[in-house]
Amino acid sequence: MAATAAAAGTWSSFLSPRRSHSAAASSSFRAAASRFRSPRCVLGSEQLRVAQEGKRMGGAEPRVAAWTPKAPAPEARLAALPRELRDSRMKIFSGTANRPLAQEIAAYLGVDLGKILIKRFADGEIYVQLQESVRGCDVFLIQPTCSPVNENLMELFIMIDACRRASARSITVVIPYFGYARADRKAQGREPITAKLSANLLTEAGSDRVIVCDIHSTQALGYFDIPVDHIYGQPVILDYLASKTISEDLVVVSPDVGGVVRARAFAKKLLNARLAIVDKRRQGHNMSEVMNLIGDVKGKVAILIDDMIDTAGTITSAAALLKQEGAEAVYACCTHAVFSPPAIERLSGGVFEEVIVTNSILLPEDKCFPQLTVLSMANLVAETIWHVHRDGSVSSIFQ
Repeated sequence: MAATAAAAGTWSSFLSPRRSHSAAASSSFRAAASRFRSPRCVLGSEQLRVAQEGKRMGGAEPRVAAWTPKAPAPEARLAALPRELRDSRMKIFSGTANRPLAQEIAAYLGVDLGKILIKRFADGEIYVQLQESVRGCDVFLIQPTCSPVNENLMELFIMIDACRRASARSITVVIPYFGYARADRKAQGREPITAKLSANLLTEAGSDRVIVCDIHSTQALGYFDIPVDHIYGQPVILDYLASKTISEDLVVVSPDVGGVVRARAFAKKLLNARLAIVDKRRQGHNMSEVMNLIGDVKGKVAILIDDMIDTAGTITSAAALLKQEGAEAVYACCTHAVFSPPAIERLSGGVFEEVIVTNSILLPEDKCFPQLTVLSMANLVAETIWHVHRDGSVSSIFQ
């Protein structure tokens, strides 16, 4: 791990877990565009190590992406320190929503995941007991509030309360996916603003700080009365795309007008690609209708970028429109794979060459399909936790 921390130059070394990849990884990558390959989970180092060997997305001469992420901060990671010198005041606990992600984060930091007992009583009530002392410690609780949203959110509240009553010095809630973030305003009369309610409940439960990843609307960050660190999953996806030899004819597409800022930033970092926008009009909750396209995609490789894919209605309709307008291939990228029905049927229907997501939400086997690629964001979250614990700058990670 010390070698990883000392490696020069690229974000990919900064995001790489301690594992090596065999020739099978390269073989899997060469089949990336195939509709018939098995679902893949790309964990860290493959994001760049398979760089030169992939199949290009489009028809022009292959070209390596020019975007190079910032090198890691020079300070040593906790994993590089001798065990006797490690800070025992940092404790990491996981809820039940995404324990594999929490285990990866703990492994990157070189600490053991905290011992915690979480169970359900016969009537559905949740019981939590910390099985080690947290008195005077900086506690980090990792729990995405994905489906079942209310169960996971209530579990998180109880974990916070348990840590507060156990005399933890500080409690930081790490929420890779923040449920209810879409309920961030009153679109009609007599509607709640559930994002604000969730923020209030997290504060009242006893959390001192919140870390969230790619929240649906950044205005929701203002709903918290405690410090919030907002991190982005884009660097993980950009590293993966940069590892591919891609066509000169590349266009980044926002599936709706609201995502233009996100798509523009993504395009700037990916070969300064062209930008296109799909204009749609929403007919109701989880329903949308694509109207027209702003921009040119004919003969180009289109990359649709969004913060999440829920029922996949928006992004699938956008992809169908791009195909109609002459796009050579369409790739879908997002941070949060919510995948509510009928998302799997839509995404695996053949309109996408590849669907690229992160593991902010744990995907069961029945939500995997051949075109799916899952990238790990564990090391990115771990770096954020390290900077928060050491009172460092979180924004410096992304500059």
